[in-house]
Amino acid sequence: MSAARPLTALRTIAVIAALPLLLTACGYGSESTDDGKQTEVAADAKKLSADEVKIGYFPNLTHATALVGVQEGLLQKELGGTTIEASTFNAGPSEIEALNAGSIDIGWIGPSPSINGYTKSNGKNLRIISGSASGGVKLVVNPDRIKSLDDLKGKRIATPQLGNTQDVAFLNWITEKGWKVDAESGKGDVSVVRTDNKIAPDAYKAGSIDGAWVPEPTASKLVAEGAKVLLDEADLWPDKKFVITNIIVSQKFLTEHPDVVEAVLRGSVKTNEWINANPEKAKASANAALKKESGKALPAEVIDPAWKSITFLDDPLASTLSTEAEHAVKAGLLEKPDLKGIYDLAPLNKVLKAEGKNEVGDAGLGAQ
Repeated sequence: MSAARPLTALRTIAVIAALPLLLTACGYGSESTDDGKQTEVAADAKKLSADEVKIGYFPNLTHATALVGVQEGLLQKELGGTTIEASTFNAGPSEIEALNAGSIDIGWIGPSPSINGYTKSNGKNLRIISGSASGGVKLVVNPDRIKSLDDLKGKRIATPQLGNTQDVAFLNWITEKGWKVDAESGKGDVSVVRTDNKIAPDAYKAGSIDGAWVPEPTASKLVAEGAKVLLDEADLWPDKKFVITNIIVSQKFLTEHPDVVEAVLRGSVKTNEWINANPEKAKASANAALKKESGKALPAEVIDPAWKSITFLDDPLASTLSTEAEHAVKAGLLEKPDLKGIYDLAPLNKVLKAEGKNEVGDAGLGAQ
């Protein structure tokens, strides 16, 4: 996230991250989940204006709305005969590249890559159309090497990817401590080591990192390997709420297929309602979805604490997006952005009103 030179670096890293996946069935910047078609569709089901909708999300519990919505068929139910093609990503920059390339239409993603994607396209590629989750991010460390927050100086701390939401949060925290780190290289008073969430536990066991600022379930996986939670990011925010996952859509798809977008949002709202009404069933469903991704379900000592730290909600918590943009500016990853128009919450508020729920606000950043 930044202008000019840092933006180029981010784009290069995002493309490099995508290269191993270029040969997969789903195409640029993504990898298919199963065969892409997640739910059986009745032969007589009525299609909407598109034959299919390509959605993207991460195999993280902070993206459980998508995991559960696909797993339980709640999204497909609202889409009728319009099928879902799903792709998964490790971190936001790669998902933004896929959205720009047309490999996905709608994505569950963190705020920082949403901001980056919007600003570097001059506000022409995406809109944020809903919230999805708050919380679920922790700083976990090796207790033998790090006893307090001050002990992080000189240590190697992992984040998922340069410019992703956790990377920005950690860089901002470092800045507030008065320490210096070069945002691009990660070198400085703390070594920021960009590490795929899938390999972070092995990196921790090998001793190549001393801790990590990561989303769930990666944080709890590290704890299961002996790490300790040193900080819950929620404690840094007013009311302990901040957007960790929102839903974006390509502006082209929103313009051409508003009925499909509304159906996905209706499915998301109903999924969040089901998750909150059935937390144990929802946790099991998310775990089943993660098992499809990795071939192995999460053990109770990982999924139980991880699940408790996440709040699922439809409100995008728009004011916290503005704050996260300020964090990126302070960390040197972004020039002061113009975020006016990044939200289009009209379709979501239409769905919420129909469901008898309160409408949500865009903090003055809505599209006209």
